[in-house]
Amino acid sequence: MAYVVAENCIRCKYTDCVAVCPVDCFREGENFLVIDPDECIDCALCVPECPAAAIYAEQDLPEDQKRFTALNVELAKKWKPIVEKKGAPADADEWLNVKDKLHLLQR
Repeated sequence: MAYVVAENCIRCKYTDCVAVCPVDCFREGENFLVIDPDECIDCALCVPECPAAAIYAEQDLPEDQKRFTALNVELAKKWKPIVEKKGAPADADEWLNVKDKLHLLQR
């Protein structure tokens, strides 16, 4: 079972998680990160590093976030790996606690 990046990452896209990932399983989109489930080794190192608290073990995803499992799978096949920490978007903190951001996801 892999870890899943959920909705709170949208428009925040902090990359602290990328810096601690031992297998480079993160993929980067314009305003969101996903985890490639085929690469994730379930180490959980990324979970405490995420300032947005957007990373969950698949079995721990809140009910309203379960669709993000399939979304991580889909987008991991399309997006390129990110292997180094980058600066967060300038307005990331403003988006941190905003709910219902799925419509803002840029694919």
